[in-house]
Amino acid sequence: MPLRKLFWGRSSKSFPVKIVTLDAELEFSLPWRASGRELFELVSRTIGLRETWYFGLQYEDSKNNFAWLKMEKKVQDQDIPRRSPVPFVFLAKFYPEDVSEELVQEVTQHLFFLQVKQSILSMDIYCPPEMSVLLASYAVQAKFGDYDPATYQSGALAMEELLPQRVINQYQMTPEMWEERIRIWYADHQGMTRDEAEMEYLKIAQDLGMYGVNYFNITNKKQTELWLGVTALGLNVYESENKLEPKISFPWSEIRNISVDDRKFTIRPTDKTAPNFVFFSKNSRMNKLILDLSIGNHDLFKRRRKPDTIEVQQMKAAAREEKRRRQIEKDKLAREKHLREEVERQKAELEQRLFQYQEEMRAANDALRRSEETAELLVEKSRIAEEESILLTQKASEAEQECQRAHLISAKTQEEKMMMEHKVREAEMLVSTLVEEGERRATESDRLQQELIRARIAEKQAKEKLGSFIQSFNASISHSAANSTALNASSSLLNATSSLLHSSTPHLAASTSMSHGLASNSHHMTIGSTGDLPDLTLGGSTDALGPSYSRPHDLTSLDLLNDTDVDQLSLEIEKERGEYLERSRHLQQQLQHLKSEIEVLKVEENQTVLDAVYHEQLRSGETKYSTLRRTRSGTTKTRVAFFEEL
Repeated sequence: MPLRKLFWGRSSKSFPVKIVTLDAELEFSLPWRASGRELFELVSRTIGLRETWYFGLQYEDSKNNFAWLKMEKKVQDQDIPRRSPVPFVFLAKFYPEDVSEELVQEVTQHLFFLQVKQSILSMDIYCPPEMSVLLASYAVQAKFGDYDPATYQSGALAMEELLPQRVINQYQMTPEMWEERIRIWYADHQGMTRDEAEMEYLKIAQDLGMYGVNYFNITNKKQTELWLGVTALGLNVYESENKLEPKISFPWSEIRNISVDDRKFTIRPTDKTAPNFVFFSKNSRMNKLILDLSIGNHDLFKRRRKPDTIEVQQMKAAAREEKRRRQIEKDKLAREKHLREEVERQKAELEQRLFQYQEEMRAANDALRRSEETAELLVEKSRIAEEESILLTQKASEAEQECQRAHLISAKTQEEKMMMEHKVREAEMLVSTLVEEGERRATESDRLQQELIRARIAEKQAKEKLGSFIQSFNASISHSAANSTALNASSSLLNATSSLLHSSTPHLAASTSMSHGLASNSHHMTIGSTGDLPDLTLGGSTDALGPSYSRPHDLTSLDLLNDTDVDQLSLEIEKERGEYLERSRHLQQQLQHLKSEIEVLKVEENQTVLDAVYHEQLRSGETKYSTLRRTRSGTTKTRVAFFEEL
């Protein structure tokens, strides 16, 4: 943090003080008799702060308790640390009800942002995991500006303290996983200035249940351990294990008087029928601190419900003017950025086109060179083709001659074929004739065989008759010589008959043999002629199948507004808040998405009591503001009685 040294006056009776803010350290030489207000105003002037009513100087007293510097007392008369330089911390002491309506100066917004952020990271304010990621993205935007994917490097947020340690311990997630989820929302905040990012951070943080609450240990008359919460809207009472959800609330409009008696703290309500609200603290110092914070918050509660002072009006007007000027400047910068991006885009397009033209020129040169080479090859191929053409012409001539010869041969072959067909037909006719002749001869042969059989029978009969005749002849030869002439005639007749039989038998055999030979020859000729026919075979074809192709002080002197005005203002505030929630519906959807995304990585044993209370609120549909309305319901009397029974 920057260190600045300022010296106020040259008096030798002075002492050094060191003021620590959340983003700087200041050192002053303070006069010995200076009051707390003089020191506070010196610091405020130095840092340029005008909305001073929210802040104070905190220190650690001799009993190691934190205390606020009293404005009307001298610094040296208070229980400040006795060391040099005297350390003080400049912090917000009171909180606004609505940061967007009340915080005017940017320095005020920045100091609140730093303090709320520190409270969340130190777990003084409970923040659910998904909300922690969203707030971290706004913190990154406020610190680093717009997200640039060209320059952003993974691990760039590793050295930044962005999430509460409680959140980190509750999930089985690496730092890289957390960083990636923060980066996604960080990229959505494009164009948001630091002040806008810090204000969005505060708008979200003020809806957290523990925001702007100062907690003190107290007990009721039954000695029940409880927490008292002092807020901008009133006093809340919490159970000892639950700082998130108040059991009862007392708004400042219902409180008439506050008194302190050692450890006893008494609050008199405006309702005179209601009993006093009494509790006890650990010591009188704590009661004085509670009283101091209550008076300050009550004053601010009344101030907010009155017209703004001239100073505040001037500040708001200046802030509006500054905001308008910055918006104009932002719009101008946005236009210039748009124009610059357009020029860069056009430049990139021109460079791309130039590169394309260069590539096309290079390709054209390559094509021209290839064309020249191709032309040379074509010339060579042309020469070769010409030579081949000559050869082909010669071959064509030879082929033509060969074709002519083939035609001649074909013609001769055709004539020969015709002659052969004629000869075949003649042969077929001859075979037919021969077959008929064979059949006729066969018939004739059958006839001759029949005749032969008859002839043999006749021959046999003749032989038998001849034998009989010879026998009878020989018998009679002896009887008559006169019969010698008849014997000679019979011998001649026998010889003639034998000759006739011998000559007719060979002729019949020859006829039969010839008939069978012609039939055989006819059969062989028919087979030969049919065997000369060509055998035609049909070839098959195969088809190739190709492949087939989708996240004590009397407060009655303070002129408070009546209950009707307070209720009306509360309704207006609730209406504006409802409109804001309506505008942030998209944000709620993102938070729900992130919650569901990291839910599976949750470590159940690391969940705290506040986590359980928060999830129960979500299930019942309650918010910080609905809980406050519920805890303020009923009369003051019933709520005091309820407190006594806790």
